[in-house]
Amino acid sequence: MKTVCVLQHVEAEYLGLIEDHLEARAIRFTYSRPFVPGGRVPSDAGGFDGLIVLGAGPLGVVSGPLVPSLGAELRLTADFLERGMPVIGFGLGAAILATAAGGGAEEAPLRFSVGIAHRVAPDALAGHLPERFPLAIYMRDRPVLPGAARILATGEAGEPVIFQIGNTAIGFLGHPGVKSAMIEDLIMASDEVPDGTAEALAELRAVQAEIARSLTEIMVGLVEHAHWMSTSP
Repeated sequence: MKTVCVLQHVEAEYLGLIEDHLEARAIRFTYSRPFVPGGRVPSDAGGFDGLIVLGAGPLGVVSGPLVPSLGAELRLTADFLERGMPVIGFGLGAAILATAAGGGAEEAPLRFSVGIAHRVAPDALAGHLPERFPLAIYMRDRPVLPGAARILATGEAGEPVIFQIGNTAIGFLGHPGVKSAMIEDLIMASDEVPDGTAEALAELRAVQAEIARSLTEIMVGLVEHAHWMSTSP
């Protein structure tokens, strides 16, 4: 059975709809919660078959309240990359991935938007990335991609929203398995509320079923890309 390490930064942001897809494929996932008493970031990639770096709600990489465990997370992400192991980043996790891979992050305000992502690489996720699908983005800062990064999908204004680094790493500016309740909890737990939040929440609720449908194909591609399906114990 494959085991994936999941770096979580705040209680409200977790794998969401993705949990069911991993469980259905007998892929074990273990949350690392350095924000709770006694929690820590693993020292290296040993014992895992991949890494998922979740978003961080209102926390940032270069601005605002910073991720407290940022240094340890960058070291762990770099270790997975150096070993050629799969790394998937969502939201601020994508900025952490880009930074660990030799790119960086730039300051951007906390924002919440719901839009349509458009695939620009037909072979993205082994050909399983939908041509167009809704993507909800709730994050601070933005990734600065290393020169070798490949853009897989763009947003409505043409900005990169999904990218690939090397053969094993994928970054999503939005969480492809988000639940509207996750965003609601993130907003309630923060003193900072992005402009247009009420409208964006209504848009997210309206496309929640479509997000779930798109995730089915996205997860086929992610699992195939990461080589997480195995018959070995």
